[in-house]
Amino acid sequence: MTNSVTNASRKLNLGPLTALVVGSMIGGGIFSIPQNTAASAAAGATVLAWGITGLGMLALAFVFVNLTLRQPNLDSGVYAYARAAFGPFLGFSSAWGYWFMAVLGNVGYYVLLFSTLGHYLPVFGEGNTPVAVACASALLWGMHALVLRGIKEAAFINQLTTVAKLVPLLLFVVLVALAFQPGIFSQDIWGSATPELGTVSHQVRGMMLVTAWVFVGVEGASVYSARAARRAEVGTATLLGFLFTLALMVAVSLLSLGVMAQPELAKLKNPSMAHVLAHVVGPWGAALISVGLLVSLSGALLSWLLLSSETLFMAARDGSAPDWLAKENAHGVPVSAMWLTSGFVQTFLLITLMSSSTYLSLVNLGTSMILLPYMWAALFGLRLAWRGESYRSADRTLRMRDMAIAAVAVLYALWLLYAGGMKYLLLSALLYTPGALLYAWTRRSQGTALFTRGEWPVFLMVLAAAIVAALGLRQGWLHL
Repeated sequence: MTNSVTNASRKLNLGPLTALVVGSMIGGGIFSIPQNTAASAAAGATVLAWGITGLGMLALAFVFVNLTLRQPNLDSGVYAYARAAFGPFLGFSSAWGYWFMAVLGNVGYYVLLFSTLGHYLPVFGEGNTPVAVACASALLWGMHALVLRGIKEAAFINQLTTVAKLVPLLLFVVLVALAFQPGIFSQDIWGSATPELGTVSHQVRGMMLVTAWVFVGVEGASVYSARAARRAEVGTATLLGFLFTLALMVAVSLLSLGVMAQPELAKLKNPSMAHVLAHVVGPWGAALISVGLLVSLSGALLSWLLLSSETLFMAARDGSAPDWLAKENAHGVPVSAMWLTSGFVQTFLLITLMSSSTYLSLVNLGTSMILLPYMWAALFGLRLAWRGESYRSADRTLRMRDMAIAAVAVLYALWLLYAGGMKYLLLSALLYTPGALLYAWTRRSQGTALFTRGEWPVFLMVLAAAIVAALGLRQGWLHL
């Protein structure tokens, strides 16, 4: 029998692969970037934070490109790299963290989408009212049905929405650039007149999860490497998508600081881009950005349903997850993984009714779930270069370059863990624990040891942190 993964008629070319990268990164985050960054930092610290993020994420993008080319037998990106480097438990944990990040990201996008509509229709409020959740649920299952029709078909629709949402974003950059005033940008450039921002280092640290979130998806093409028509195009799509998105994100963030002062931007409601453009050109600017956001979120929701389901499917196909998650339908779609993903998104949508979770809180928690998978991939790239695996003896200069790039990516991942703080480490452990238990159940059903000698301490550390997090939530000193 021919598996759908190898069916040439369903292969993805450079265009769809690049659209998956751009579509995954440019979701709802960019539309809130002016307020999200200004809430944590003044202009000077914002420039420094983007510099760190750009360098760190570029290093990570190069790691994914390098791993895709040097490890052609490894498909599905972050999951496969963690499994190859550290064994099946950390491999599955990486897949679980990536998947949970996508679930939380989807929920955050639904909240943002209906919060935007709430600007015009008060019944939607901040995106977490009963009516908003009901409408979000209907949209979720519509997306679910669309993806079930086929990976290539859904990727084509994602390609169309990616092109459509770039129009208002590029128009925003042009119009705001024309209205940019250096005097506004340089006013209190280090935030000394706003004591609540703290020191410059504190400001930079406060921005890190937000700036990292908007680049989550840089690995999108590598997750679909098994479905790529030509493997070399996976690396090309990753770099093209990243560089374009980086330029767009930085432009939106910094240009906004040149038309409205940092304290003004920090007080805006999201999507803050709409209010910035309205400040420049009038009410029609807000309407344009709102339409762009709706189109953008539609594409991003589609991308993340695809990416998250594919990760669980690959883990199941390799035997790290229950085999029922490896089931595909007649269109080559991982149908069981899709149902599990959509079911969890639905569950967390209902939770927003009780917890009143905001877009930013969901984003920060989602970002914290992806940090360890990113670090495992960077460490794998560092190990390959250090040991010279898949390198020829004459490639010493190339090895040194790749080792330096991977080391930067590792340091960046560690910095993000520090920037996130203990709160998000504990909350992440709480969400990683069900995945560890699912992995143990899978191993038991296969008649193998639950964990190896080296894996037991990791599992016990995660479990202990999860217990502390649960107690913190119950006692009120820890909250989302």
